[in-house]
Amino acid sequence: MLIAEADGLKALAECGAVRVPNVFAAEEQDGQACLLMEWLDFEMKTERAAAKLGERLAQQHRCLGKQFGWRRNNFIGATPQFNTLSEDWVTFFGKHRLGFQLRLAAENGYRGELQENGARLQEKLSAFFSGYSLQPSLLHGDLWSGNWGALPNGEPVIFDPAVYYGDREADLAMTELFGGFPAAFYSAYNSAWPFDPGYRVRRDLYNLYHVLNHLNLFGEGYRTQAEGLMAQLLAETS
Repeated sequence: MLIAEADGLKALAECGAVRVPNVFAAEEQDGQACLLMEWLDFEMKTERAAAKLGERLAQQHRCLGKQFGWRRNNFIGATPQFNTLSEDWVTFFGKHRLGFQLRLAAENGYRGELQENGARLQEKLSAFFSGYSLQPSLLHGDLWSGNWGALPNGEPVIFDPAVYYGDREADLAMTELFGGFPAAFYSAYNSAWPFDPGYRVRRDLYNLYHVLNHLNLFGEGYRTQAEGLMAQLLAETS
């Protein structure tokens, strides 16, 4: 897990858009691992810092790959995240994001309506991307409010990534899932790279992946939210 995190931080640093902690060392031996990173002192996150983050995240998303996925598998929280390279985003997301989480949920005993609607949703995935052109953008992959901070000079910093190449909207969606990103962030991002009109629907699709992951990690409390998202998404395709 730590070796994969170091790999993601280095990739974000190489892109050069958003500041990340420097990685000094990442070692694994005899089943033990160590990740040594730069210490950064954070201060209160201001509107100005959030706006800078929005602008620079748009810049990061213009760091493009040739395929969707990543050079290695990594983790989303404590859950394995499989990143087998693919030419087709819908196939990649359906198999390695929704499909994997649904299979894991079934193994954890979450069956019935969750699985039935999950299967229906996978069959209709392509409907959410009709007329939408996307490229393999470099994603943070786990961009909730707890995974960014601001330096004393107002410079935004992101950390704890689950990096892969995917639809830029997947990062944007997660910023809305648990709150904590001010309007200045979205305004600055939209000025740098305008939102696609279909984002509001796909946002729920992308956040379903994270809600299912929380269901698998933390239990029954997330089942109602997952089923609610599925119902909304299926209504969009009826």
